[in-house]
Amino acid sequence: MSSTEPTTTTTSQTGSKFGWVMLSLTRIVLGFYFLWAFLDKLLGLGYSTCRTTNDDGSYSISTLCDSAWVKGGHVTEGYLVYAGNVNSPFHDFFVNLGADRWTDWPFMLGLLGVGLALMLGIGTKVAAWAGGLMLLFMYMTQMFPSTNPLFDEHIIYILAIFSAVYLELEHQTIGIGKWWRGLVGEKSWLV
Repeated sequence: MSSTEPTTTTTSQTGSKFGWVMLSLTRIVLGFYFLWAFLDKLLGLGYSTCRTTNDDGSYSISTLCDSAWVKGGHVTEGYLVYAGNVNSPFHDFFVNLGADRWTDWPFMLGLLGVGLALMLGIGTKVAAWAGGLMLLFMYMTQMFPSTNPLFDEHIIYILAIFSAVYLELEHQTIGIGKWWRGLVGEKSWLV
């Protein structure tokens, strides 16, 4: 072959179909993690909102209680003010932040947006960064974990979101991401 002949390269999808499906399912499950938190805080479905632990260790659920966002509940206060680790170096910052009602709006919109984007497979780059930042802040409220000297589930979720989104961008098997990329362009930050 002479140096003047054009060379051609071909790209092929690496990995197995099963692996790409598992990556899509990981993205969808992570999206549901965010969407469920939104729905629970919005309506007080009794998982982290509107659940009361009784003296005997059992619990009672009162759906649509006063803690639900639709009933005027202050959803960031419960997590930032009462659930944080008092030994976290960021404890005072998050307690002060959680006392402000305006924090409910970006938190709830973030949960909804990240959840829907990851589940549908659209806007996943933005969702990865927004979700990663939200999870990092949640991690900072809990520093340092009681079950591991450095990591907890928030760090694992951050790594999983970025892995699922950035590996799956061109090989999405479940979702409407291919259609979305055609609409916004392959190189857009909106993919």
